[in-house]
Amino acid sequence: MAEPSKRQRLSHINSSSQTSSKSLSSIFTDSQDEGLEGEGRFVEGSILRITMKNFLTYDYSVVHPGPNLNMIVGANGTGKSSIVCAICLCLAGKTAVLGRGDKVGLYVKRGCKKGHVEIELYKRGGNVVIFREIHAENNQSLWMLNDRQCSQKAVEEEVKALRIQVSNLCQFLPQEKVGEFAKMSKIELLEATEKSVGPPEMYEYHCELKNFRNKERELENVVKEKASFLEKAKQRNERNKHDVNRYYEKKRHLDVIELLEKKKPWVEYETTRKELEGVKKERDEAKKQLSSLKQTQAPMVKKIQQIDEQLKPTEAQIKAKTAAIKEASLKCKQKQDQLDRKNKEIDDIKQKFRLKQMEEEDHQKRISNTRRTIEDLKAELAKVGDQPDVTPRINAVNADLRRIQEERAKIEGEKGDLRREKDNLCAESRMLEKKLNDMNNMMNAKEEKLRGRHRDTHAALQWLRQNKQLFRGNVHEPMMLVINVKDHRFAKYVENHISFHDLRAFVFQRKDDMEKFMIEVRDKMNLKVNSICAPEESCSKRPPSRNIESLRRFGFFTYLREMFDAPDEVMSYLCHQYRVHDVPVGNERTKSMIKTVIEEPYLKVLYTTEERYTVKRSFYSNKISTSNSAVHPSQYLTITVDAEEKRQLEQQMKSCESKLRDIDERMKALQKEAVALDRRDNELLAEKKGLSELKGKKRQLEQKISTKQDSLKQMEQNIIDLTKIEEETKQKIAAVNAEKVTVVTAFMAQMKLRAKLTMEKVHLALETVGLTAEKNKLENDCREGASELRTTDQKCSRLEQRKLQLTDQCKGLLKRAKAMCKMQPDQSLPEDLRNVVDEYNRREQEIKQMEKELEEKSNALNAYRQNISEAKERWLNPLKHLVEQINEKFSAFFRSMQCAGEVDLHSENEEEYDKYGIRIRVKFHATTQLHELTPYHQSGGERSVSTMLYLMALQELNRCPFRVVDEINQGMDPVNERRVFDIVVRTACKETTSQYFFITPKVSVLCSCRLPDWKSQWYQGAVYVPLYAK
Repeated sequence: MAEPSKRQRLSHINSSSQTSSKSLSSIFTDSQDEGLEGEGRFVEGSILRITMKNFLTYDYSVVHPGPNLNMIVGANGTGKSSIVCAICLCLAGKTAVLGRGDKVGLYVKRGCKKGHVEIELYKRGGNVVIFREIHAENNQSLWMLNDRQCSQKAVEEEVKALRIQVSNLCQFLPQEKVGEFAKMSKIELLEATEKSVGPPEMYEYHCELKNFRNKERELENVVKEKASFLEKAKQRNERNKHDVNRYYEKKRHLDVIELLEKKKPWVEYETTRKELEGVKKERDEAKKQLSSLKQTQAPMVKKIQQIDEQLKPTEAQIKAKTAAIKEASLKCKQKQDQLDRKNKEIDDIKQKFRLKQMEEEDHQKRISNTRRTIEDLKAELAKVGDQPDVTPRINAVNADLRRIQEERAKIEGEKGDLRREKDNLCAESRMLEKKLNDMNNMMNAKEEKLRGRHRDTHAALQWLRQNKQLFRGNVHEPMMLVINVKDHRFAKYVENHISFHDLRAFVFQRKDDMEKFMIEVRDKMNLKVNSICAPEESCSKRPPSRNIESLRRFGFFTYLREMFDAPDEVMSYLCHQYRVHDVPVGNERTKSMIKTVIEEPYLKVLYTTEERYTVKRSFYSNKISTSNSAVHPSQYLTITVDAEEKRQLEQQMKSCESKLRDIDERMKALQKEAVALDRRDNELLAEKKGLSELKGKKRQLEQKISTKQDSLKQMEQNIIDLTKIEEETKQKIAAVNAEKVTVVTAFMAQMKLRAKLTMEKVHLALETVGLTAEKNKLENDCREGASELRTTDQKCSRLEQRKLQLTDQCKGLLKRAKAMCKMQPDQSLPEDLRNVVDEYNRREQEIKQMEKELEEKSNALNAYRQNISEAKERWLNPLKHLVEQINEKFSAFFRSMQCAGEVDLHSENEEEYDKYGIRIRVKFHATTQLHELTPYHQSGGERSVSTMLYLMALQELNRCPFRVVDEINQGMDPVNERRVFDIVVRTACKETTSQYFFITPKVSVLCSCRLPDWKSQWYQGAVYVPLYAK
């Protein structure tokens, strides 16, 4: 037992001491006693006894329900639903059915380690007692069936055999599941009704039908797929039929070709063999003719051989004479050569003499010419002696040349200085150009970002650069290109402060220029661009409200305007529109002092290291409101170009170009001066040369005269003695002639010897000619026979070769013919035709197989449809009858309440058996139509009334042992509650109905009843179980 301070629940039905009204208690007690006396009124599976110990709110309690209506009434918390939980858990129900705790250990009374529930069920031949002991610590249960320990499965099977379904809301409706009944779909309601009041086989037939229908769908899909595949296969085979016919036609031709190919080598072999026989016969005849010709020419050949033997010694003598004649001729030639050399030697001696004569003539001519030259030079020397002295003029010319040389050196020095200066300026210009290019590349990177983000603005920029001359005032490119942040760390502040629409805007000094620009790019080119006009009065130099020094104590170090450079019009617009001159930028110290900072006057927008703050003051209450946002990283202004540095570089570039132009002009002037000096220098040099020549001409003339006189003396001393030379020449010629006589004598002796040898050779040649003539005559006589002999010999050789060739050819043809007769045709079919035929034959087999399978599946489908039709009749007709009975009861109940209701079997498609469902439609007001019972359309009380009346309509069908309904009358108004209660009592108390448990916390229904009503026929057998809290 629990502690005395705790509440205890007792519900002993046999004791009337706890009844609040003795008269009412006695009524229920009498009724219960009558039920106990006749157990025959209990339906098999009805509950005879419920025992609970340490279960939820009970320490110990025993309940003996009656065979019909059992009313359990008590205030909230008295343990009514505990009895429902005991029935569910003891009959192997799941905790999910109750909708309370998900662990069975939670149903043990608090403070106890274990509890148990025991139920006794009525059964013919012996009652069934189910015992369940629950352990709170490990959520384990001990099961006993008829005092024997068993498993939960054994209990589930016993409960199922008694047709008890605690998971079916039509039979067992706990308090927490009352709302779910209305949420049940039509399909779920049908299944629950079948299980609850239908015959045992009805639900099985329904499941069987659904399975049949699923298999029917599968078979239909299979039949459709196979029929489709079969049709496609037939179509493909029909397309390939032409190729197959071509294949067989070609195969017939190939068979004919194969037969002809086998015959061809035999024909070729027979033809070649006959040709070989003919060649052999012709060769034998040629050999016989060759032998006869050789015998006919044998005497003439012998005579020719004898003549050849006679000719051999004569020809040898001729050769010897020819050699001797050749030797004699050689010696004659040698002597002739000696004579020629002697004649040439005499000619050379004479030529030398003639040369000496010519040399002497030239020598005399040179002497005469020299004498004339000396006379001319002396005459010229006489003339030169009369001219004035040119030395002073030469000295003056030399002075002028020295002065010109000095000026030229000065000019060259200046030109060298200018060249060095030009080289330095060119190097400086290249360096400046490189820096400017780097800066322009950074500007190009900015332009690329602009083009990637807004192509229209970039297109307008290109147009502006080409047409800038159209505008009268200053026109600036988009701000993001002309704004130059001094430090890339400051870019995020500037970019966060200025909107992107303005960053990509063009800035104009004059409004008419802006309008002209917008007409061109926006109206004509259809580009989406922004443009702004700078204020007429420049605001770029506007001072801030407070000096930055006064804000340094808060961590502010500069104003936003000081962080970047921009053209005057752009800066003026930013100061006017965004007040960049009055927006301070601080650091982490500013962030830490932000509460103090926002109290400072004149501060409307400020920046810390990572945040932007906007401060607003109320005009009426002077209250301050602030908003802050994170400063996002810069995307466009990170690339910084120092505009001042760029301007300086451009100025330096222009200065370098100007200096280079000045140097080039100076170099041209110096070059002109140098050319003038060179021209003057050449004139003075020419004059000096002329004067020098004039001054040195006299001395030259004297030297020339002296030289010529010396030369004349030398030539007079070297005169040639021609007489002496002539005498010496005659002596040399006489000596050579004497040698010539000796050579001529030897030459004549050799000539005589050669003539003698020649005569002897002629006699031998005549003898040889006679023999040769005889030989030629014999050869001419046998030449015709020899020609015929050669022809016949060649023919024999040719026929022998032809015979060997034909023999080899016959062997090869015979071998090939034999091989051709033994093997299959080696010419293969084209691969594509073979594939088409194989595919065609394979698909023909597949089509036959598919037709067979399709027939089998169609037969199976027809069989299934027959089975479905039979099963449908077994299931649907009883079901319709059952639903009609339910509808009849349900409609009668609603009519008794002056309302309308009906129950029907609903299905959108009669063949979709898994879509069948029970539809409940109700009408509680005369002005409305019947509406389907849903969780949303009806009120809570209306849903409770509908649920209760449906369950009561099922009650009279008496298919389940008992029903449990827990607090379903919650939400009903008193009138409906009274009406429903009357129907419950009237229906559940009939002898033909099963056991019914009605749990409610409301006693107003019972208290409003008059006592005589309890003795009426409808209340006979009702059990009233009041619960109290002690």
